[in-house]
Amino acid sequence: MDLLISRRALNRATLDRQHLLRRTDRTVVEVVEHLAGLQAQTPHTWYTGLWNRIEGFDPADAAGLLLSRELVRIVLQRSTIHLVSARDCLAMRPLLQEVTGRGTKGAYGRELAGVDLDELAAAGRTLLEERPLTFAELGRTLAERWPGHDPQALSMGVRWLVPLVQVPPRGLWGRSGPIAHTSAESWLGLQAPPMTPAELVLRYLAAFGPASVMDAQTWSGLTRLGEVVESLDLVRFRDENGRTLYDLPGAVRPPEDVPAPPRLMSDFDNLFLSHADRSRVIPERAKEVLKGFARANVAPRAILADGVMAGDWTVTRAKGVSTLGLHLWQPVGALDEIEKEARRLLDFLAPDDEHEVRVFDGPSRP
Repeated sequence: MDLLISRRALNRATLDRQHLLRRTDRTVVEVVEHLAGLQAQTPHTWYTGLWNRIEGFDPADAAGLLLSRELVRIVLQRSTIHLVSARDCLAMRPLLQEVTGRGTKGAYGRELAGVDLDELAAAGRTLLEERPLTFAELGRTLAERWPGHDPQALSMGVRWLVPLVQVPPRGLWGRSGPIAHTSAESWLGLQAPPMTPAELVLRYLAAFGPASVMDAQTWSGLTRLGEVVESLDLVRFRDENGRTLYDLPGAVRPPEDVPAPPRLMSDFDNLFLSHADRSRVIPERAKEVLKGFARANVAPRAILADGVMAGDWTVTRAKGVSTLGLHLWQPVGALDEIEKEARRLLDFLAPDDEHEVRVFDGPSRP
């Protein structure tokens, strides 16, 4: 008989594995690998995701790892850009290529009809390994070889067929640059055996468990993981809705009454995107507010209070003063602790400015 696990216990287990119950002293690469990557389609907000998890985090350390090519930003889970280690980039990408392929064929299949995909991949790789290019530059050049085909479709075809990393200065702390790409193999100069579906599931559970098969599929974008999960030596739980959840046999699952400190999360943080059932971190009243952000195509930067989404935060800057707004969607306890965390975040985001923290009732305007 499966053991019953409460929603609050799931919350604490997930926060613990995400290094959100207490910051860790592990290195940046160790944390990124433990989390199986951070979603990072924005160039800089993922730095806040690491600040939330690593004690004394210095953004220059992560920027240096991008420059040394120990970290890269590449399309992986859910066909979104993730920050991963060089090892995970090369191991995960072959397994997750089908996810990007599914989306690319759905969006650009007609435009790519008649194009030899092997030739497209080879031509795109050659161009990108000569020098990093933006997708617009790549598409224009490819269209000279395949006239009559949409340049964007051609460049997206290469994005699917060839592992592409975004190269610095894009993504460096305090800097920016064109969204230019080259092949992962040429950038890293390494080889790694492809990760198996079973290995990926185990990595997922280590960072997000206990979780269901649908949770693992939501996180990765892969399908048909049921047989993979059943083949593994895992412990089973039943949640409050009767769903079967799986976990690593030796995984730590803290008591549900362990305190959860406030955290001011980055947009697109995987904490909120990696389960089919997100109720462990998103309560019902927050789901209603999120619908408004979704209609505006905006991802809020969430406030975690007692481990769950309770509001969003914004930062504005004027005349040397950075103001962090705490927009509360529901009553919260220990507001003074949230304000202290906001001031610590301002020290990280805007160390040279004067700081102000303001509290508002209700969400910010998407």
